[in-house]
Amino acid sequence: MAAALQVLPCLLRAPSRPFLWGPPVARMTSGMALAEQARQLFDSAVGAVQPGPMLQRTLSLDPSGKQLKVRDRTFQLQENLYLVGFGKAVLGMAAAADELLGQHLVQGVISVPKGIRAAVELAGKQEMLLKPHSHIQVFEGAEDNLPDRDALRAAQAIQQLAERLTADDLLLVLISGGGSALLPAPIPPVTLEEKQTLTKLLAARGATIQELNTIRKALSQLKGGGLAQAAYPAQVVSLILSDVIGDPLEVIASGPTVASTHSVQDCLHILNHYGLRAALPRSVKTVLSRADSDPHGPHTCGHVLNVIIGSNSLALAEAQRQAEVLGYHAMVLSTAMQGDVRRVAQFYGLLARVAAACLTSSTAERPLEEEAKLHQLAAELQLPDLQLEEALEAVAKAKGPVCLLAGGEPTVQLQGSGKGGRNQELALRVGAELGKQPLGPVDVLFLSGGTDGQDGPTKVAGAWVMSDLVSQASAENLDFATFLDNNDSYTFFCSFQGGTHLLHTGLTGTNVMDVHLLVFHPQ
Repeated sequence: MAAALQVLPCLLRAPSRPFLWGPPVARMTSGMALAEQARQLFDSAVGAVQPGPMLQRTLSLDPSGKQLKVRDRTFQLQENLYLVGFGKAVLGMAAAADELLGQHLVQGVISVPKGIRAAVELAGKQEMLLKPHSHIQVFEGAEDNLPDRDALRAAQAIQQLAERLTADDLLLVLISGGGSALLPAPIPPVTLEEKQTLTKLLAARGATIQELNTIRKALSQLKGGGLAQAAYPAQVVSLILSDVIGDPLEVIASGPTVASTHSVQDCLHILNHYGLRAALPRSVKTVLSRADSDPHGPHTCGHVLNVIIGSNSLALAEAQRQAEVLGYHAMVLSTAMQGDVRRVAQFYGLLARVAAACLTSSTAERPLEEEAKLHQLAAELQLPDLQLEEALEAVAKAKGPVCLLAGGEPTVQLQGSGKGGRNQELALRVGAELGKQPLGPVDVLFLSGGTDGQDGPTKVAGAWVMSDLVSQASAENLDFATFLDNNDSYTFFCSFQGGTHLLHTGLTGTNVMDVHLLVFHPQ
């Protein structure tokens, strides 16, 4: 997703009571019961990847307190434990690690989103706050998920800590989504502003997170294995909360503890593809030319143990389980939804029409032409783990309500100057697709929400729609097409039915990309 549409959940409110949809006075409108169930499923997905429980499942001390066990590996503790971290979920991860290992911790430095401690305190999530006498120093920065001077200072402190370590030391690295922006360390003579400008240009032209991170790594002292190299010869254990499709270690937070597999030619190919190579600053050209002729080659990271402790697939598995408890026939469609948000919306719209027909018609009446179009579009999206045929067969056999779940991170190419995020834009576009033709005697709901709790520069996680969105919006004199042309989905949903279709979660303290729900309930 374009970085310009990704910001941190640093100003959100998280109520201590059960989550609600929109203002209380509007909760009983048509379709709200189905929406409440969809919300329960979203909450269960987010709950499965909370920082504290994930750390507790991964780390343990032996009874003597002298050995740290990380999964099946054991490390000796003798006043040699250090900690660094960076990412949207790292404050909660650090608090959990400090609770378990604080007596052994010599020093720690973490880089977290600006304002997150105040937001956590306001939300009443004391378990995500460090104790007053913690040895972990906290830096806040990267406002609006963009590298800034505060994040640069944090990165410098992390680098200095790592470079002081010896072969007897153990460095625990906590990494989550948003880590790239919170660990900016451009290679001189590239400045932070030059690197940030290039990243913004790439994001605005629709570059994927993988492409953005390839460029970031090439211009960074700490990404692409740079942090692991700085910490050598100390042992390094990285605990990673994945926010990237497929959980590739080298991509998450730009892989600070993973040797980079990308070359300068990969960077140039990306820059050429988005028409930016000719406009590169001289400093960037200098760094890329140096890397191309580096006789030492890429860093190696044999002293590092990288462990994925949470992911989108884990979140979806819990939502699927909860859906089955609620009486749905539930299936995970994909954990790799990606590509342009327009195409993804077309996919969900076609899927809804085909699945609704399968659910309410006999086999002989299935819409074969639309099924063929759906398979063609799926092939064009190139979703590696898509279970489309299995999902359609399951829907055809279902005797009641169905819930199809997916996760990932579509991209938005900015054209207008409106306000929104990829989840709200996807929901609005899917709503438009659902309204193109009648779906038969079945209620259909689509929800898209960011697990970090904030979608773009807004205070909501996403939105939900039903198949009557187009007609209902027309009745309120809202032209959804105009809002979409201006990338103004948040303004649309604020106006539509009093804002009841917005997904308010408040601070979640985690981040494993987005969750999509497509719910069918026969009338």
